[in-house]
Amino acid sequence: MTDRPGFAELFAALPVAVLVIDGEDRIQHGNAQAELLLNLSERVMRGQLLSAILPRPPAGDRQAGHGFAVYDTEIATPHGPKIRVDFSEAQLADHPGWRAITLHSVAGTRSVGQLGGRGASARAASGAAAMLAHEIKNPLSGIRGAAQLLDAGELTTLIVTEVDRIAALIDRMQDFSDTRPLPIQSENIYPLIGHARRLALAGFARGVSMEERFDPSLPHAAINRDALLQILINLLKNAAEATRTVADPRIIITTAYRHGMSVAATRGGPRVPLPIEICVTDNGPGAPADIAEYLFDPFISGRPEGQGLGLALVDKLTRDMGGIVQYAREGLPEMTTLRLLLPRAAQ
Repeated sequence: MTDRPGFAELFAALPVAVLVIDGEDRIQHGNAQAELLLNLSERVMRGQLLSAILPRPPAGDRQAGHGFAVYDTEIATPHGPKIRVDFSEAQLADHPGWRAITLHSVAGTRSVGQLGGRGASARAASGAAAMLAHEIKNPLSGIRGAAQLLDAGELTTLIVTEVDRIAALIDRMQDFSDTRPLPIQSENIYPLIGHARRLALAGFARGVSMEERFDPSLPHAAINRDALLQILINLLKNAAEATRTVADPRIIITTAYRHGMSVAATRGGPRVPLPIEICVTDNGPGAPADIAEYLFDPFISGRPEGQGLGLALVDKLTRDMGGIVQYAREGLPEMTTLRLLLPRAAQ
C-alpha cells in the first residue's frame, strides 16, 4: 500500500507489538510481534476495524487528538485469549489522523512498574530496617567510642571509618521503616529538578553532559517536595554511576504530560491517572538482564559496590506520593530510562 511508506521496515525489528491505525480506525500494519501476541497474521488484520481485533482499554481522561497509555491492563481479544499488556497509543505526526499502538506483554507476576505490585517487598524491607536499626546501631556507637579511646593511629581510623559507614547504611535503611503518610501539596516540579541538577553537577555528576528536554506547559503535581527532591538526587546519582565506564557520559532529563496515562492501584481495582512524567535517561549499559525485573527490590544492585537501597527508596517514596517508577531500556541507540509517573495537583 503506497500510503504506508517504510512502516514494515521501521517496525519489523522492534521487540514489542506494534499496530498502525489509519484515520478510519482500520489496521494498516502489524509487525511480527503483534502477529504473535494476537495470534493473527497481518494479512488477516489489515483493513479491519481495530475494535474487531483489539478493543481499546478504558482511559478516563483520554482527549481527542492526543495519545494515551494504560499500564498493566487486561484486554479480551475477540479472536484469542485475554492478554495483559501495557497499551499505548500515539499520533503519527506525518500522517494526520493515523496512530501507532504499542503493546508490551506483561508477565503473570510483575515487579517493575505496577503501583501496588511491590508492596510485599516494601513491607519486608520496612520490617528488616526497623529490626536491624534497633539491634545494630546502638552497639555501633559503643564500638566507635572504644576505638577512639585506643588511639592506635591508622587502625583506629579504619575502625571509626567503617563504623561510620555502617551507621550511614542503617540510616538509609531506616527510611523504609517510616510508615507515616507524606504531606502532599501542589508543587511546581521544575525548581526541584533544577536544584537536584545543580547538586549533581557540583558533585557526583561532575563532568557528565546533562541535557534538559522539558514540557514548558506542565501543570503542578501533587507531591511532597522533600520526597521528590530525594528521588531526583537518587536517580541522577544512579545515572551518573551507570555512565562511569562510558567514554562520552550523557544524562537526559525530560518531562511530559501524558494524556490518558493511568495505572491500577491494586490488581482489578480502579485506575488512577498519573499524567505527570519525569524521566532520567543515561547512556550507560543498563542493569544485567537477570536482575532488571527486581531492580526496585531492596539489596538488589547491578554494581558490585552497590548496596541495592537507592532505587528501592525511590520506589517507596514514589508510591508514598501515589505514583510509580519504571525501568526501561529503549530508544535508538538503546539507553536506560527511569520514569516517574505522578498525579496532577487538583485544579
